[in-house]
Amino acid sequence: STFSASISACEKGCEWTRALDLMAQMRQAEIARDVIIFSAAISACAKVGQWKHALGLLVSMQADKVVANAHTYSAAISACEKSEQWQQALGLLAKMQEAEVAPNVVTYSAAISACEKSCQWRQAVLLVAEMRKAGSIPDVIAYSAVMSACQKCEEWQHALSLLKAMKQSALMPNLFTYSAVISVCERCCEWMRVLALLDE
Repeated sequence: STFSASISACEKGCEWTRALDLMAQMRQAEIARDVIIFSAAISACAKVGQWKHALGLLVSMQADKVVANAHTYSAAISACEKSEQWQQALGLLAKMQEAEVAPNVVTYSAAISACEKSCQWRQAVLLVAEMRKAGSIPDVIAYSAVMSACQKCEEWQHALSLLKAMKQSALMPNLFTYSAVISVCERCCEWMRVLALLDE
């Protein structure tokens, strides 16, 4: 439909206010709003960190009896991540699981990043463990976010442990990953650990 195409264009152009206006017009005109349209509008809000509006759209979905999918929840969690709303992000992850919608790597990575930005390293580490338990293999982005959280909180032992787990998963650490681990070891005066990493 014209509305669907317009909201999709708003998502790509980060025109979140326009997307919300179009959603309101659809409601007033009693035009059915499906999961694709809601997800696009939530994603438009997510790109600019408008987490309250993103969560408001999730509530509207329930009122419209539209079932949210993994993409919908991922977009909402991403909105929380950009605004450092880690508790909201974890709350959405819990709601998602209650609704029996399986989180994917994108969902977990957004939640981990939300924790990282708020220095919630323990929560970030727990999410990586939860990912593995759920059969969702953490990628380089997820590991890098957790290591960044460990770096901020000077948790060098956990950072090294995660680096080891990453290699055991046959994932190649990138420059950002190594920089985070080397930085936290350096800050904690673990010079031998830094030298060992540089020799790898």
